[in-house]
Amino acid sequence: MLRLNDLSKTFVMHIRGGLEIQSFKKVSIETHAGSLLALTGPSGIGKSSLLKCIYRSYLPSSGQILYTTERGDTIDLAAAGDWEILRLRHTEIAYVSQFFQVMPRVPALDILVEPLIVRGVSQSEALDRAKEMLTRAGLGKKLWEMYPATFSGGEKQRLNILHGIISKPRLLLLDEPTASLDRAYKERIMEMILDLKAAGTAMVGVFHDRDALLRLSDSRYDLALGSYCPVEAGDSGAG
Repeated sequence: MLRLNDLSKTFVMHIRGGLEIQSFKKVSIETHAGSLLALTGPSGIGKSSLLKCIYRSYLPSSGQILYTTERGDTIDLAAAGDWEILRLRHTEIAYVSQFFQVMPRVPALDILVEPLIVRGVSQSEALDRAKEMLTRAGLGKKLWEMYPATFSGGEKQRLNILHGIISKPRLLLLDEPTASLDRAYKERIMEMILDLKAAGTAMVGVFHDRDALLRLSDSRYDLALGSYCPVEAGDSGAG
């Protein structure tokens, strides 16, 4: 579903006289429906930047990001126009950051209903699905009509994750989604990610802890080595 060919990203620091900082270079990876590829390597190696290039928050410096759409078309996300990228974000591709991103002054329930309505789900079905997922993630009824600005860090992150997965995207990008969760809630979220993977979603993820890496991933690519590695050997590169 997703193939990267020689993808590179260099940041140009214009306030430093055009200083160039290499993030990652010539990365070639792929992931398939129902499979999760973990990106590992030391801090600063470019794992999060790579995810942002796939999502097109960053524009790659060179290379291809070939994505096969639901219709069977192959689109180079590195070269596609902005409107095409926005369309895919609304219909097929989702991104979950370790940082809270959803609107702080919109009630939690509405935050989850909105992406379903955009995809053509009826209001009643969207409400039912949102309530089910909030309950499953341990976000009780008293929080449903509250603003996320009033939530704890863990509650915000759980809502952030639900916002990314509720629409059942075909491609899901995960940047340390369980980093701020305690063990009990991390287990719930991992179960939901596994359910989504079993339903056919392709995933690329960065994980802070070894448990999530081993539990969720099917393959691992180490950016420092520039090669695929056994998942079980990821304990030194999951940060």
